Amino acid sequence: MLLTQDQNAIRLTVRDFANTRIAPYVREWEKDGGPPKSLYEEMGKVGLMGMTVDPSYGGSGLDFTSYAVAMEEISAVDGGISNMMSGSNSPVAAGIDAHGSHEQKQQILPMLCSGKWLGSFHLTEPHTGSDASAITTRAVRDGSEFILDGHKAFITGGETSDVAMIIAVTDPEAGKAGLSAFITSTDNPGYQVISREAKLGHRTNDLCQVRFDSMRVPETDLLGVEGRGLPIALSGLSIGRIAVAAQAVGGARQALRLAKEYAEVRDTFGKPIIQHQTIAFLLAEMATKLEAARQMYLHAATLQDQGHDSAAAASMAKLFASEMAEWVASKAIQIHGGAGFLEDHLVEKIYRDVRVYQIYEGTSEIQKLVISRHLNSLEM
Repeated sequence: MLLTQDQNAIRLTVRDFANTRIAPYVREWEKDGGPPKSLYEEMGKVGLMGMTVDPSYGGSGLDFTSYAVAMEEISAVDGGISNMMSGSNSPVAAGIDAHGSHEQKQQILPMLCSGKWLGSFHLTEPHTGSDASAITTRAVRDGSEFILDGHKAFITGGETSDVAMIIAVTDPEAGKAGLSAFITSTDNPGYQVISREAKLGHRTNDLCQVRFDSMRVPETDLLGVEGRGLPIALSGLSIGRIAVAAQAVGGARQALRLAKEYAEVRDTFGKPIIQHQTIAFLLAEMATKLEAARQMYLHAATLQDQGHDSAAAASMAKLFASEMAEWVASKAIQIHGGAGFLEDHLVEKIYRDVRVYQIYEGTSEIQKLVISRHLNSLEM
């Protein structure tokens, strides 16, 4: 698939922003645990924090393909920052845009789209990962309020976010139909960050465990209809998988570029190692798998833009791209040799960053499960 002129212009604009406003500082921000929050306001000014949101609420009103392309560009310089961008865009901002009340859209979306507020998605719990329907966080109605009690885990932006999308049980007897979504401020005495996790990669964002301790929220913080929380969450996950595939392509693309550049200047046996067939063929294979993954996420994004069911294509793209990215990053380290194992070269950071793409937004195993359920609808 070829990008349109507008989509390519967006790609180039985001690439320039990533290379000038993020890339020079990522090592410093890794040590600091993240960039200054003002970075996200800069990203908001160039339209990156509410890319698919209705412009009347401060969004850019772009197609999903443009958003995915932008995710690739940001991820090429840093996975952690791209993940913060992803969470605020979708599921949070996109979820409000699709399911929120007029008041929620007016009050929250302009702040998210400007980057002045960041969003976090609270689905996973310590005992539930891929089985989203097994969550136990409760939301009990008390007059015109709900009281939330529960424990969420692996929450990106749990400490730095300003607004949280929370999936909780409102009717324990209704099974999957008893889950509801809430969109609420994190500035609440019942919202408690238990811990900020130390991570292998994505060190430029905060990953937290969060407890809701008799957290009172007004009933107006319900997102959509009570009992529709699971479909809202799963729809966000499905399109989120396309974004993860784009993230994986971004990281792999950077690893390939660095490996090629190193191979052009590293001499062995009297010539650059890129002139050795073993290295040249390896780079060719890396480039081929990278381009295949890019076309897969662009195809899934196009289906989403055209209103078609993108679930299978999204899972295929995420499965292939995430596993491709780890392989490409590993081979990039191999091409660097011992140097690739050192922090002097960015390939070690890329390897750490891309590993998580096989885990979040549904593990590779879950993607295979989703794909297997669509086999009858696939052309064979």
